[in-house]
Amino acid sequence: MKRLSEQQTKVLFEKLSKYIGTNVKLLIDRTDGTYCFREMKSRVYYMSEKILKLAETVPKEHMVSVGTCFGKFTKGNKFILHITALAYLAPYAQYKIWLKPAAEQQFLYGNNVSKSGMGRITENTPVYQGVIVMSMSDVPLGFGVAAKSTNDCKLADPLVTVCFHQADIGEYIRSEENLI
Repeated sequence: MKRLSEQQTKVLFEKLSKYIGTNVKLLIDRTDGTYCFREMKSRVYYMSEKILKLAETVPKEHMVSVGTCFGKFTKGNKFILHITALAYLAPYAQYKIWLKPAAEQQFLYGNNVSKSGMGRITENTPVYQGVIVMSMSDVPLGFGVAAKSTNDCKLADPLVTVCFHQADIGEYIRSEENLI
C-alpha cells in the first residue's frame, strides 16, 4: 500500500468533486476518525488510518485488498470510479436523479436514462455534471453524467437521454471479477 502521488491525488479529487463537490473534505475528516486513500496495484482504496496501520503488518504478496476500492488508475493516469464507491458518494452528492420504478431495471442493465424514466432531478443541475442515480424510495442505484440540464429536461422530448450511464449496482453481478 503506497501513498498517492500529488498528480494522482489531484486526479482522484477532481473526479470525486464531479459527484460530491466540496464535500470531498468530509470523506477524509469524518466524525468517526481520519480516513485516507492508498494505492495498491493501480487501484485506490479508502480506509481508516486504524485499518491502515493494521494492514501494514501483512506482507504485500499476501494482501488482496484492504478498505473499500474506489476505483483504479488507467495506464494514461486517468481515474475510473467503481460502483463500490457509491455508498460513500451518495450521502454527499450535490446532484441526483430519481428514476421511476419502471426505468430502474433498464438502468441496472447498463442503459442510459431517458426523460420518460426520470422521476425527479435536483434543481439547477448543469449539463455534464456527475449525478447519483436514485430510486424513488431514495436507494442509490448508481451514478452517471447529466446529458441535459434541469431546464432542458423540462422542455425535452420523452425519449431524449437525460443521464449517461456510468456505473450501477448491477455491476456487482455482471462484473464481479473486476471489482476487487
